[in-house]
Amino acid sequence: MCAIESFATLTQYRCVTDLALDDLDHVLLDLLQRDASRTLRDLGDDVGLSPSAVLRRVQRYRSAGLLSHNVAVLDPRHVPEVILAVCLVTIEDDTPEEGRRYRARLLEAPEVQQAYEVSGDYDYVVVLACVGMRHKNDVAKRLFQEDPNVKRYTTLFVLDPVRTGSAVPTRRPGEVTGARG
Repeated sequence: MCAIESFATLTQYRCVTDLALDDLDHVLLDLLQRDASRTLRDLGDDVGLSPSAVLRRVQRYRSAGLLSHNVAVLDPRHVPEVILAVCLVTIEDDTPEEGRRYRARLLEAPEVQQAYEVSGDYDYVVVLACVGMRHKNDVAKRLFQEDPNVKRYTTLFVLDPVRTGSAVPTRRPGEVTGARG
């Protein structure tokens, strides 16, 4: 279970879980984020565990909610007519109820690839993936223009996706946590 602390308290997303990770977990999670299609045997060879031991760890990650799902990641440069757009959104009413409502709208839209509540001049950063300009305009109208709580939004079109990804670090570089057997 993860929680968000107030901006005044922490300003960062903090995960609250009972899942303790050792060095092998960190290496295994890094390998899974790079290529989740590898076999349990291949992963086990890389971390020095049997395939069944790797499977137990992966099942533990899933049951704890750390590993939410496996996906195929497409390179947007190879998808015809794909448009990636970063939208900076300011909302009018930032009450918790309105925030939940707006987040639900973002979560319902399949074109929303990423969405972040942020500090600063904007309230949300939303990354859209659409097929063609007409599709992008329809999505922007639905998510931003027709929502009475959206005060303003700015769209930045991605000219070249220099680096895309979704890998999340599980520890600081060089940090050692101690291995379990």
